[in-house]
Amino acid sequence: MSEEKIRMNVREGYAKVALQQRSCCGPSSSCCGSAKTADTIAQKVGYSNEDLAASPEGANLGLGCGNPVAIASLSLGETVLDLGAGPGFDCFLAARRVGETGKVIGVDMTPEMVARARETARKGDIRNIEFRLGEIEHLPVADNSVDVVLSNCVINLSPDKPQVFREAFRVLKNGGRLIVSDTVLLKPLPEFLQQSVEAYVGCVSGAMRRQEYIDTVEAAGFEDVHIVKETPFSLDCALNDPMARDAAGNLQVPEKQEVEGCLARILIHAIKREKNAVR
Repeated sequence: MSEEKIRMNVREGYAKVALQQRSCCGPSSSCCGSAKTADTIAQKVGYSNEDLAASPEGANLGLGCGNPVAIASLSLGETVLDLGAGPGFDCFLAARRVGETGKVIGVDMTPEMVARARETARKGDIRNIEFRLGEIEHLPVADNSVDVVLSNCVINLSPDKPQVFREAFRVLKNGGRLIVSDTVLLKPLPEFLQQSVEAYVGCVSGAMRRQEYIDTVEAAGFEDVHIVKETPFSLDCALNDPMARDAAGNLQVPEKQEVEGCLARILIHAIKREKNAVR
């Protein structure tokens, strides 16, 4: 698929999620169980009851694969950027931690998601948060302007992942932190999955091998790149994702044993240090 076709498919799939208000592991006979709520899904990937209680209604659609805010060590007054913010779940949690003197910017390429997040912020009168329409490969954010870059199960959807990390490095201040939750491959996928639109939109076939992911972050200029947490997971949940089925139809897996053990969720932490900066 071309880069533009990938973006179009991803944008259309997530627009449907935003408009239909369904989570990625919503009511379906999948590994997420029948009629599971977005809150239950969020708890499974690392969010606490306090996180869920603090989030505005409608901000959590169960779209993440981890909780990057939990390890970001956010402080009052910091500026935080969320890549692929979606309905704003992580942005709203971060906004509480940085306080009125801080700022949170959420960037997403799907107009429907941005509109939904902005409306949630408006209803809650949350003033230290801003949602911008844009691609994470070309961030509408100034150089050296943010303290922390977050992302939650979004970079695997990008057709140009090295550019995403270069952009994250560009916008971070010296000493800034990168905290990413994402899906990675532990072994190669079968060919039929590599070519599947549904598997791409469902955060599967666009994923990188684990070491390649680390290498790509380091190549962008980051240091101290390390995996904080790694959790293998079954392919069933991703392939039974109702959002992915809406976007590209149902994918049948002829040989299930071929794909078991392929995927993991990781939380990565890294630091930006300019080479000419004083340590």
